[in-house]
Amino acid sequence: MHWLAAVEQLRTDRLPGVLVTLVSVRGHAPRDAGAKMVVAAERAWGSIGGGNLEATAVDRARAMIANGVTVPEQLVLSLNERAPVQHGQQCCGGEVSVLLEPLTVVPSVAIFGLGHVGLELARVLCRHDLELHLVDGRKDQLEPGHLTGLEDAVARIHVRHAPVPELVLGQVPKGTHVLIMTHDHAEDAALCDAALRCSHLGSIGLIGSSAKWRRFEQRLAAEGHSAESLRRITSPIGAPGLFGKSPAEIALAVAVDLLEAFQRDRADQGAPS
Repeated sequence: MHWLAAVEQLRTDRLPGVLVTLVSVRGHAPRDAGAKMVVAAERAWGSIGGGNLEATAVDRARAMIANGVTVPEQLVLSLNERAPVQHGQQCCGGEVSVLLEPLTVVPSVAIFGLGHVGLELARVLCRHDLELHLVDGRKDQLEPGHLTGLEDAVARIHVRHAPVPELVLGQVPKGTHVLIMTHDHAEDAALCDAALRCSHLGSIGLIGSSAKWRRFEQRLAAEGHSAESLRRITSPIGAPGLFGKSPAEIALAVAVDLLEAFQRDRADQGAPS
């Protein structure tokens, strides 16, 4: 598999990896500068020259993955009989510099309801490198003419027309942050109920007032959800201290809160296991 296809596969599978590039060569080496390979925890694609050179780079790449390293690193390796080695002697006579660039798993967000606030939130989030799932039971809300402002998105956008939006919850990736903001409070309640029955989700946010949430708490408790389970849902949503009521202001407050959640996720991923 070509290294570009390997990078794409890791992103699709939501697995971390490292892009390894031979950035410079002095003297003789098995490959020329520019050779690349992609390393995952259990697989690797491509080659930067084999032998101790490649094995050392793969070892370091997998250590980076295991430790959640998110910044690039550089290795300089001598290819001669006097150089210290771990994986057999390689005496081509040159010296190489290898760049290791982490390929991290990007955040995933699902917005249920593409009304005024949902669309404004999508416009803010689409400027970030993430997987953005836009879900609505109303087909017209997902037409290109409605989803303006997303044309040059950095995010990968997945548009989902779902007459029964709750079914999508079981299909989004592990760790997806869910925002529930449909046009119908009954649909919001059904989504909250379904989300609480999914153990693979990240944060769950429900748009609305504290009075709305009190009614939902009672309804969800009657459905059998414990007080501890109900604490998984945040409502009202948005960064504390931002109280604007226009769609753009609400969306900005929610986006700020999400960005903080992304930072916590990265910190958790980098914590020793």
